[in-house]
Amino acid sequence: MNLPTPRTGAPFHATALAFLFAALASVPIGCTATTTIDAPAASTAGPFTIVLGIAQDAGVPQAGVFSDPRWDDPAAQRLAVSLGIVDPASSTRYMIDATPDFKRQSLDLYRASDGPPRPVLDGILLTHGHMGHYTGLMFLGHESIGANGVPVWAMPRMAEFLRTNGPWSQLVAYGNIRLEPLTAGVPVELGDGLSVTPLLVPHRQEFSEVVAFRVDGPRRSVLWLPDIDSWREWDEWGVRLEDVLATVDVAYLDATFFADGEIPGRDMSGFPHPFIRTTIDRLADLPASERKKVRFIHLNHTNPALDPSSPARREIESAGMAVAERGEIVGL
Repeated sequence: MNLPTPRTGAPFHATALAFLFAALASVPIGCTATTTIDAPAASTAGPFTIVLGIAQDAGVPQAGVFSDPRWDDPAAQRLAVSLGIVDPASSTRYMIDATPDFKRQSLDLYRASDGPPRPVLDGILLTHGHMGHYTGLMFLGHESIGANGVPVWAMPRMAEFLRTNGPWSQLVAYGNIRLEPLTAGVPVELGDGLSVTPLLVPHRQEFSEVVAFRVDGPRRSVLWLPDIDSWREWDEWGVRLEDVLATVDVAYLDATFFADGEIPGRDMSGFPHPFIRTTIDRLADLPASERKKVRFIHLNHTNPALDPSSPARREIESAGMAVAERGEIVGL
């Protein structure tokens, strides 16, 4: 599967979008369909986001689960959660989080961008220091890409962790990455009318702060929130999910587990993620137009909603919400 060689500085256009859909549709790992949510029109060629993975940090199936039949079913496999951001006007592309699936995801993002092959990325924005969200940085090192000064935006503790702990410190010392500061609530300007703003969220902070990102374009906004302990704790911080949802057009939300009982023999009531059912119940009284914004991400390998034909998936859809798909696009 090969696409035509992208042209340096070429704008994103309808032909490129068609090639992207064809390419992603033929990728065997976890790609059943491509969904377009307000895709950029050829006449505007505006910035857009593209979902690069929807699974929890370890992907689907997970290492060590040797009995999982999905090892032999590429269509049922899922990449770790990541979001790409493309700005055709400047031929730039960015990635939220560098996952263990960075190789495949950087290729998907390159093909989506219709931009030049180098630099591999124009920047990476990190949500936090858990294994599925930053360890893909290793591919920027001299043993692999040998990148030169790729900007990596990180919160203060996350940046210090990378700066002072090997092997990540070597990426800094060798100039493979250039650490850039993130400040909660302060936008990072990526292009004309395109910005990304970190939002602090309550979640396990062993090594770093944890943030979600709000991506704002000229026309639309997207919330990317892969990890949070609970909506109640965010309430206690003075931030209500409903209020944030009202300010964006699409909201990708933590959906690690569907409901208690999903993992046999475990009391899951204290697990640091809101159940999908909890989110459905919380938002049940909102207008359908608000509930329609919700698209679930970060699904654990045990989550029954991974199966499009499952009762769990039907319950989500009956609530007016959806599970995100790899390759789906939101025009900004």
